[in-house]
Amino acid sequence: MTVRNLDRMFKPASIALVGASRKAGTIGALVARNLFHAGFDGPIMPVSPTERAVEGVLTYKTIADLPITPDLAVICNPADQVPGILEQLGQKGTKAAMVLSGGFTPEQMRKVYEAASPHLIRLLGPNSLGAMVPGRGLNASFGPVSPKKGDVALVAQSSMVVTSIVDWATARGIGFSHLISLGEKADVDFGDLLDYLAADGGVRAILLYIESINDARKFMSAARSAARQKPVIVIKAGRSEEAIEAASSHTGALAVSDAVYDAAFRRAGLLRVDELDELFDAVNTLATGVPAISGDRLMILTNGGGMGVMATDSLVKAGGRLAALSEETQAKLDAALGASTAPRGNPLRIGADAPPKRYADALEALLADTGNDAILVLNCPNATTDSTAVAQAVVETIHKATGRRHPVLTSWLGDTSAAEARRRFAGNRVPTYDTPSHAVKAFMHLVEYRRNQELLMETPPSVPNDFAPDGIMVRKIIARAIAEKRDWLTEYEAKRVLAAYNIPVVDTRRAETPEEAARCAEAIGGPVALKILSPDISHKSDVGGVALHLTDGSEVRVEAEAMLARVRALAPDAAIEGFTVQEMAVRPDAYELIVGMTENELFGPVLLFGEGGIGVEVVEDYALALPPLNMRLATELMGRTRIWRRLQGYRSMKAVDIDAVALTLNKISQLIVDFPEIAELDVNPLLADHEGVLALDAAIRIAVPELPGAKRLAIRPYPKSLEGDIRIKDGRQFFVRPILPEDEPLVHHMVANQTPEDLRLRFFAPLKRLSHQAAARLTQIDYDREMGLVAVGPDPETGKTIMYGVVRITADPDNQRAEYAVMVRSDMKGQGLGFLLMSKILDYARSRGIKEVYGEVLRENTNMLGMCRALGFVRKENLDEPGVVEVKIDLEKARAAV
Repeated sequence: MTVRNLDRMFKPASIALVGASRKAGTIGALVARNLFHAGFDGPIMPVSPTERAVEGVLTYKTIADLPITPDLAVICNPADQVPGILEQLGQKGTKAAMVLSGGFTPEQMRKVYEAASPHLIRLLGPNSLGAMVPGRGLNASFGPVSPKKGDVALVAQSSMVVTSIVDWATARGIGFSHLISLGEKADVDFGDLLDYLAADGGVRAILLYIESINDARKFMSAARSAARQKPVIVIKAGRSEEAIEAASSHTGALAVSDAVYDAAFRRAGLLRVDELDELFDAVNTLATGVPAISGDRLMILTNGGGMGVMATDSLVKAGGRLAALSEETQAKLDAALGASTAPRGNPLRIGADAPPKRYADALEALLADTGNDAILVLNCPNATTDSTAVAQAVVETIHKATGRRHPVLTSWLGDTSAAEARRRFAGNRVPTYDTPSHAVKAFMHLVEYRRNQELLMETPPSVPNDFAPDGIMVRKIIARAIAEKRDWLTEYEAKRVLAAYNIPVVDTRRAETPEEAARCAEAIGGPVALKILSPDISHKSDVGGVALHLTDGSEVRVEAEAMLARVRALAPDAAIEGFTVQEMAVRPDAYELIVGMTENELFGPVLLFGEGGIGVEVVEDYALALPPLNMRLATELMGRTRIWRRLQGYRSMKAVDIDAVALTLNKISQLIVDFPEIAELDVNPLLADHEGVLALDAAIRIAVPELPGAKRLAIRPYPKSLEGDIRIKDGRQFFVRPILPEDEPLVHHMVANQTPEDLRLRFFAPLKRLSHQAAARLTQIDYDREMGLVAVGPDPETGKTIMYGVVRITADPDNQRAEYAVMVRSDMKGQGLGFLLMSKILDYARSRGIKEVYGEVLRENTNMLGMCRALGFVRKENLDEPGVVEVKIDLEKARAAV
């Protein structure tokens, strides 16, 4: 993951146009027109062996003839010439190139990348429309329309999507900070640009049009980071593509690729829209800078009753709520609009002939009401009222509102009659939509974005109880199956794996003969189930390999003999190892659930939860999530299924033990993380009721993994290998481990026990407490680009676990430099805890290949400066901030010195 040299691409000081042309209709001519007429403040040097001048500027025959090294090269030449051009540019010292030509074969793509890589040239394309940065006068594209300046960035694979959105937005006065066409993504991809644009203060929101992703972990890490900083909205093409090749279990058949993308976007905190017109509407909403909303209550103000009803239907269908008017607002409306015998409702109808003042008075009252989260203003054409004047009154009312907390969305119906009103709204940064339903969708986009942010920042509850899985047993079972070249564990083995991870399973015993099966049944006592045991049969009921409610040993023996005959007839090639005999679980009020996992080609393991049983494919009630999970994520996963509401209990049905189900999901998630050999897992049914859960059946497919360990996961899991103990000077021992999202209460407790002076030295300003958002940001980290280590131990007074120290580093996207921060409790000073934590985090940084760690320290913080000196940091004065000192350590030199 890298943003290296992307400034040269999007903030170039000089540009070379290679393949410049005067021939009408060619890419070289179209790009030349745009480059030279966009207002770029720097040299643009056309390169052409045949043209004398392009756009009135003399050309250069070759790249070697260029008088200066261009920051950016825009290449329009045929595919077979591009590798040689990149080699020449690399020798010249150019660090960024856009390849706009198309028609590249895979072999030519490889040669293009190999030509650029040794010179650290960043590539956009090939087959790219180019890029536009209106604020810098850069239009390095062959698009037909030059965009306006704004603060919304668009990144798309499709050139036509970029040109369509530019054309649509320009007609409405909407501008962009960046418009970037990725093309074939030989180098620069979505992950790189999310990192780059997230760090750009001139970008307020990011729009993505995605057809495919190359590197799932890179994308997820960048997307999660970007979504914490600004809105990221995505549209993914191909919702209706065929499912990935289904594995043989139910889970594999359900894990369709688009549903996996949906789960990934949700986990990253992105807002997904379905259609291109929704993306247009999202541009409209974001470009106007509407305030953030705090809920899902919409107030509708309209002069047309029918339009208000239609907007209400759209709102309810989308999951939003109508806001209620407070008594105070009712009184204001009565005073402004005239008293009414009936209470005013929502939608608030103010009459078909409502003049500008009536709209203004009503909107002013609604803006002061805390009972709504946003206001939708509708207007239907009326012969007696000037709709443009009404729009102007709405604009002026919004601008006059002080401390406004509500977004105001508008929809003026009609075509010609509404055109000027829409221009007024766009010019005054008031979002407006062609229809009420589009406006409601835009409101629900804001609602969903807020919910996504809350999920990102919410502190998850701790796991109800710790569990110590028997990994040695699981390893032995898997190793045996691999040695025997089996793809599937037997049901008996699969249940032993679940039991090793403390997942309750029904009492299951293995028998090689009908007589042994009978003895197992007698030992279990009560009704039992008999199932055929074969590594070659995954769906036992399809071949008559399941018999239920057998009452005693003799019945089991007779049924086992009959079962052998049936199975041998229907599956003559299957190897039969015997039978499993299991207790019939009597839990009449339990729900049948399914928990599973399958491998996705791009995102790796994907977890599934939903309604189970034999009709799982017909019911199709399931949701997907990417591991690793925690209790909050597991609960959120369950909440996206239809069966979730029934699990809460109703009438005489008791609520299911939700924590037990969530904990089971967590345990299976951990099993998948720990054993990359598990390629597919299916627990169906998992019985769940108020007493807990019980796995009745299980299937596990194994395979030698292509990627080792956690590398196959799209999200890096908790790095358990970093756990360990340290001992400070007074002899006390502390447990050091990576920080967890559940640690937020420990962080608050630690801050509460700091002296005001220590907090000022750490945060550079007086501080009494951390906000929830700040504490969540410290604890909910992406282990792929950040690391935090905490020292925890018992409180001497209460015995409860508390945090005594924390250290963290945050690496840049290039993984070259990382900034550190460290804090220990005020009463731990002088015991060497900070030094030990810093030593550990520096060792970790070295292991990740980070070259430099740095930090900023107040000059008066002599203790911190002394510790840094002892660790090998060098000190540099900060001329911009006289009271601050920068310290840094070159880890490569420090290693060599050791």
